[in-house]
Amino acid sequence: MPSAIVTGATGIAGSAIVDQLLKDPSYERIYSFSRRDPGYDDPKIKHVALDLQGSVQEMVKSFKGISAEVNEKLLSNFLEALESTGAAKRIKRFILTCGFKQYGVHIGPAEQRLLEGDPLLEQSRRKVSWPPIFYYDQQRILAHAAKRGGWEWVATLPENVLGYAPGNFMNEAMALGLYCVVSKILPGSELPFPGSKANYFTFNCWTSANLHAKFCLWAAKAPGAGNQIFNVMNGDTESFQNLWPRLASRFGCRIPDPMFPHGGTPGTQGFKAYDSSTIRLQNIPLLKSAAAALGLSADPILENPPTLFLQIDPEKWAKRADVSTAWAILRNKYGLDQRAWEKATWSFLTTTLGRDWSCVGSMSKARKLGWTGYADTWEELEETFQVLEREGVLPPVDQLKADF
Repeated sequence: MPSAIVTGATGIAGSAIVDQLLKDPSYERIYSFSRRDPGYDDPKIKHVALDLQGSVQEMVKSFKGISAEVNEKLLSNFLEALESTGAAKRIKRFILTCGFKQYGVHIGPAEQRLLEGDPLLEQSRRKVSWPPIFYYDQQRILAHAAKRGGWEWVATLPENVLGYAPGNFMNEAMALGLYCVVSKILPGSELPFPGSKANYFTFNCWTSANLHAKFCLWAAKAPGAGNQIFNVMNGDTESFQNLWPRLASRFGCRIPDPMFPHGGTPGTQGFKAYDSSTIRLQNIPLLKSAAAALGLSADPILENPPTLFLQIDPEKWAKRADVSTAWAILRNKYGLDQRAWEKATWSFLTTTLGRDWSCVGSMSKARKLGWTGYADTWEELEETFQVLEREGVLPPVDQLKADF
């Protein structure tokens, strides 16, 4: 029977993978690697305290007796440590979780749909300077190690992961939930969309942490999946024009009309008295490399850097006196976790809500190999909110609506 090693076992993706492994009787041992003990109470799990920023020698000590978001140095050190202990000889497939930054979606619009076989950003530079993507080096390191050791590798590309891990607050759903519950108790209970008007109408994909975990278990054994890169999304395509009214309804808020009183475009004012932000990125659009193929060589829009616009800047919003007071009321009334507020990733919302381009990937490659998994994005978002309520990050929504 196989064993599994999960690094970053306290993260949202890692903890979901451990949970799925526990449900799979074909795995006799699960090694959870992380700096802190995730606290699993199951005889199949052996926790190993491991700091991926440590030296190879330190990792080797941690691996003694084992048979089964990091940069390229951390990954190479980890692989070298596995080889030094001899554990690498028993590897069948190594699953590396990356993400949609593979396509450069964090620095501008890319060709849609996003396909795993698209040229790497570094291959399409053509005298154009774009920020480096460290996933590429990770994948090269992994492929070289696999070739040396005679095993296979898989890289997964999830997008906007929805899930929860105790003590981990890097979570888009958590930041959205906090924004909604605070908006509920502010005067008027309005829920204005913080991002740009263009973003409100773009289409995007999300990835359930649980579905991604199931995909990793499938990819570890699926014939033909070795030495491949796969998009991993829920399987539906969503837009905030659909999700935002549902968020308002769930949390008992009111959709303002007009939603974008000042236009919701770069350089315009914020929503009512809120501070807006216009952020011009430091690179020309990624589409520049494909301009000729798309018939856009003379389009002036491809000569200007992409721009993020927030009609309500999330980071500035969270520091407002009225917002801080509202959070304190909620925290004290419902006994909420203060760390959630302090560590909320408002800056992540700046990118996901401020951009004016879609991020839609294709699942065809995995489907052709037999992957049939699917999740409804709204249902996954709802389930994540329910978990956050049970964990004391968000107030119970029914009680919140009854009290305010």
